[in-house]
Amino acid sequence: MPQLALYTFGVLKSPLADPSPLTREFYDIGGAVYGKIAQHPGYLAHAEAAGGDRGSLFEADWGAWGEFAVPTWYDKGRTPETTALAATLSLWTDLRLAVDAIYTGLHREALNRRYDWFERTGHANYVFWWVTDAVTPTWRDGVSKLEHLNAHGSAPHAFTFPDSFAPDGTPSRATHARRRG
Repeated sequence: MPQLALYTFGVLKSPLADPSPLTREFYDIGGAVYGKIAQHPGYLAHAEAAGGDRGSLFEADWGAWGEFAVPTWYDKGRTPETTALAATLSLWTDLRLAVDAIYTGLHREALNRRYDWFERTGHANYVFWWVTDAVTPTWRDGVSKLEHLNAHGSAPHAFTFPDSFAPDGTPSRATHARRRG
């Protein structure tokens, strides 16, 4: 049975190690958001560093999720003191359930505040793609898919919700409804 991979990437306005109230606020809500997302129907798993250290993303052991990677347009630091990014990599059973988790509840509240915490980069900040149930997507897969999406738009192997595809590569209903409307 195919599974849906989701990679998200954002450039923070300040480094992860910044003790400012804004950075603390982002972390505080982030922990609660992950807790709710993990309970949502359709959620399967997300990449977690072996030590859970959020400041050493590049040096962390991500196990089967592979070596941490970022898009080419990320031009900030890569040390625990200078890293200014937030990225997620997760697996879902279904596109509709993933989108429901993203656009409702506590995550929706966080999305409404995203420009308080994140820079506007002019790049897409998320990408979906289908994998077989025997495959664990890697950070490099996510970066590659996001960069392809930014360069070429949605395709069966790298898409957004409004321009989505079924596991067999056919456009999904969301795509058809958007193009008709």
